[in-house]
Amino acid sequence: MHYLKELASARELLANLTLRDIRGQYKRTVLGRVWSLASPLSAMLVYTFVFSFIFNIKPAAGDPSGVNVFAIWLLCGLLPWTFFSSAISAGMGSVVGNSGLITKVYFPRVVLPISSVLTVGYNWLFEMGVLAIALLIVGANVLPWLPLVALMMLVLVLFATGVGLALSVANVYFRDTQYLLTIILQIWMYLTPIVYPETLVREQSAKVGGLFGTNISVMDIYSLNPMLHYVHVFRNMLYDNRWPDTADVLACIAWAVAAIAVGMFVFARKEKRLAEIL
Repeated sequence: MHYLKELASARELLANLTLRDIRGQYKRTVLGRVWSLASPLSAMLVYTFVFSFIFNIKPAAGDPSGVNVFAIWLLCGLLPWTFFSSAISAGMGSVVGNSGLITKVYFPRVVLPISSVLTVGYNWLFEMGVLAIALLIVGANVLPWLPLVALMMLVLVLFATGVGLALSVANVYFRDTQYLLTIILQIWMYLTPIVYPETLVREQSAKVGGLFGTNISVMDIYSLNPMLHYVHVFRNMLYDNRWPDTADVLACIAWAVAAIAVGMFVFARKEKRLAEIL
C-alpha cells in the first residue's frame, strides 16, 4: 500500500513523461501520427495476401453481424496483439533507456514503464478508431459495443503493464532479455489465432488426439495462451457484434490481475538497486 501511495503521488510526473513521449514520438515528421497506422495496415495487406489469397483461409462470417471480410477480421485480432507486443517491448526498454535520469535524481521508477505503455496506448486509440470506422463501412453495428471495448482495452493495458514491469527489471539485470523477447513475440504471435481461425487448430488437435498417451491435447496446451482470450473477446465485440464468452472475459481479467500483481511486486523488490546496476 505504501508503494501504491508513492505511485499516486507521482501521477503528475507520470502524466508529464507520457506527454513528453507522445509529443516527441513523431516530431519533425510530415505525416505525424498517421505513421502509427502504417505498421498495422502494412501487416494487414501482407497477411491478407498470403493467408487469404494464397492459402485461401476463410474464417466464418461474423455472427450475428454477417460481416465476411478477411482484412477486417484480421485487424480485429491484429490490433490487440500489436498493442500488447509494442507495449511490453517499450516497457521493457524504458528503465535502461532512461538510465541517465535514474542515476541523477530519485523518483518512483515505476512511472517509466507505465508511461511507455500509456504512450503506446495513445497511438492504439487512433488505430482502434480507424477500425471502428471500417467496421461501420462494411456493415457492422459496432457503436453499441464501444463502451465494452473501451473497458476491455483497459484490462489489456493492465495486462501489458504488468508484463512490461517485470521485463523492465529483467532487462536491467540481463540485457539479453530484449533479444530473447523479439524471438518470443514472433513465436507467440503465430501461436495466437490472429492470421488463421482457431477452428484449424481444433481440427488438427482432434486428429492427433492425446499427447504421449495422455488425455492432454494440443488444444489444451494451445488454450493456455492468454492472448487467445483477448483476441476472442475483441473479435466477438467488434467483428461478431455479440457478447463475448464469460469464460474468456474472466480469463482476461484474471491474467491482467495476476500480471499487474506480479509486475508490481517484482519492480517494488528491485527498484532500489536499479540505479546501482545501471
